[in-house]
Amino acid sequence: MSTATQAANQSDRLDPAIWKIIGVVLLGPLMTGLDSTVVNVSLSKLGQELHAPLTTIQWVTSAYLLALAVMLPLSGWLVDRIGGKRVYLICFTTFTLASLLCGTAASAQALIIFRILQGMAGGLLAPMAQMMVARVAGRHVARVMGFMVMPILIAPILGPTLAGVILQHASWRWIFFINLPMGIAATALAIWLLPNDTQETQRRVFDLTGFLLLPPGLVLLLHSLENLASHAETARFSLIELLLALSLLSAFVVHGIRKGSSALIDLHLFRRPVFSAAASTQFLTNAVSFGGQLLLPLYMLTTQNLSPTQAGFLLAPAGLGMLCSYPMMGILTERFGSRKVSSTGALIALLGTVPFALFAVSGIPAWATCVALFIRGVGLGAINIPSIAAAYASMPKHVLPTATTTINIVQRLGGPIATTTLAIFLHTRGMRASHLFSAIGAQTNAHAFAATFWLLCGMHLMAVAAARCLPIRPEVS
Repeated sequence: MSTATQAANQSDRLDPAIWKIIGVVLLGPLMTGLDSTVVNVSLSKLGQELHAPLTTIQWVTSAYLLALAVMLPLSGWLVDRIGGKRVYLICFTTFTLASLLCGTAASAQALIIFRILQGMAGGLLAPMAQMMVARVAGRHVARVMGFMVMPILIAPILGPTLAGVILQHASWRWIFFINLPMGIAATALAIWLLPNDTQETQRRVFDLTGFLLLPPGLVLLLHSLENLASHAETARFSLIELLLALSLLSAFVVHGIRKGSSALIDLHLFRRPVFSAAASTQFLTNAVSFGGQLLLPLYMLTTQNLSPTQAGFLLAPAGLGMLCSYPMMGILTERFGSRKVSSTGALIALLGTVPFALFAVSGIPAWATCVALFIRGVGLGAINIPSIAAAYASMPKHVLPTATTTINIVQRLGGPIATTTLAIFLHTRGMRASHLFSAIGAQTNAHAFAATFWLLCGMHLMAVAAARCLPIRPEVS
C-alpha cells in the first residue's frame, strides 16, 4: 500500500478521543430513554403503594414527558451562554439528584414534582448529545450520527424488561435508584473526557415570553381536563383553570405569529404544507408510541394478572421490531418516497395495535401479544425518518435551525397529551383506583381497556392520514 493511500485511510479514521466523547454523551439520551419506558411498567405498583388513582399517577409519566418537551428550546441558548460541557455536567448532576429524590418520594405529588425536575434535566441531554457530537465529528458527522439513534432503539427493549425484573424482586424505588451509579459514572467521565468549550460562548436572544406562556398553558390544560374527569366536586375550579390555560395558549399563538422565526415555536412554518404534514405525523407518532407504553403494561398487569417480569419481557418485542425496521428507513425512503414509507409504517403500527382492541376482553395469548407488539414496533420504527426527511428537504438552509427546534418540540408534546387523554378516557369508562390496581373487577377493567385501545387505534388512523399528506418524494427547497 502506498504512503499516500495509508495517509488517506488514516485521515478517514475517527480519532479515538472522538469515540470516547461519543460514548460519554450517549449515556445522556440512554438514561432519559430508559426513564421514559421503565416507569410505564411501574404505574400499577406506584398507584398501589402511593394510594393514587390512574388519573393522578399517570402524571408521573406525563409530567416527565412534558418537561422533556418544553426544555428543548433552552438547549441551544444555554450552550451559547455558558458552554456545552457546563450544561451537560449540570444536566447529568441534576438528573442523578432528581432520580435519588424520586426514589425517596413519600407521596404521588412529591414523585410527580421530582419527575418534573428529572424531565427538565433530561430534556436537555438528548439535543445536547447531538450538538456535542456534531461539533467534534467534523466531516465524519454523518457516520457518527448513526450511533445517536442507538439509545432510541435500545431503551424500548431494555427498559420494560429491566423494570419488570426490578419490580419482581425489589421495591419500585430501585427503578430510580438504578440511575445513581450510571449518573455518577457519567458525570465523572464527562469531567474527564469532554472538551472545555467556554471560549465559544456568545450572547443569544431567548424567547422568554413564549417560554412563560406555552409550558404553563399546556400544564394547566392537561391538569384541568384531568380534574374535570376525576373530581366533580372541584368542577368550578377546573373550569377556571381550563379558561386560564386557553387564554395562555391563545396569547402564545398571538405572540408566536408576531415574533415569527424568533419565537419559541415558529408558527409561520406551519404555513408550509410539507412541514405541517411532517410535524403532524411526528406529533401523532409520539402520541401513539407513548400512549401504547402507558396502556399495554397496565392492561397486562391489572387485567391479565401477569407479573412485572412477564409483562416486561412481553413488551420487549416492540423494541425489537423498531430495531429491525429503523436501519432500513433511509434506503427505503430514497427508493419509495416519504409518503409511501411513512404511511405504510403508520398502517403497520395500527395493525399491530388492533388485536388489543379486539381481544382485550377475551384475552390475548402470550405468543400473539409478542407477534402483535413486534409488528407494532416495525411500523413505529418506519414513520419518523421519512417524515423528518420530507420536512428538512422542503426547508431553505437558513430556516433549518428554527425548523429543527420547532418540529422536535411539537413531536415531544404528542407523548404527554396522548397519555393524559388516554388515562382520562380510561378513568371515565368506569375505571377506579380500587379496581385498576387490583384483581377486583377485572372484567369491567377489560371492557374499559378495550374501549381505550380503540381510542388509541383512532390516533393511529390520524397518523396514517397525516403521513398520507407527505410528498411522494422530498421537495427540495
